[in-house]
Amino acid sequence: MGLFSFITDAGSKLGGEIFDVTHATEEAIPSTVTPEQIDTARAQSITDNIAKSAVLVEDLVVTVNGPAALLAGKVNTQACSEKLTLIAGNQFGIGNVDCQLEVANPEPESIIYTVKSGDTLGKIAKAEYGDASKYTLIFEANQPILQDPDKIYVGQNLRIPTL
Repeated sequence: MGLFSFITDAGSKLGGEIFDVTHATEEAIPSTVTPEQIDTARAQSITDNIAKSAVLVEDLVVTVNGPAALLAGKVNTQACSEKLTLIAGNQFGIGNVDCQLEVANPEPESIIYTVKSGDTLGKIAKAEYGDASKYTLIFEANQPILQDPDKIYVGQNLRIPTL
């Protein structure tokens, strides 16, 4: 698919347990987290989110280097490839995703849309399709990333499937 840009400070943050200080003493001692540890944690978070998505992927490889993520492996459809790219790119701190996923059944690529202030799925559907009621197509195309059609956030990237 190629290289996709994302907004690094938009998206889901890493699970709190990675950075929580759990000490038996009352005084917490700060520890230093290296960039490599952050990259490893982000790669694991992306891998976990992909596993939770139930999108089938074979031989998945996720690597993170600073704000850049690389995805490799095999998927059945273009839609699967795009969903995995969005899962990675909507991770807090990821600025671009190099999608090297091999697609078994290539299809036309969807439009990737970045949510702006004041956007709703209906407003996006009206702009892209000329019909606000087609927001359900956008919602369905972005599941499991979207859980509720009324909950999108500025900077989030969404798939807009071709009709």
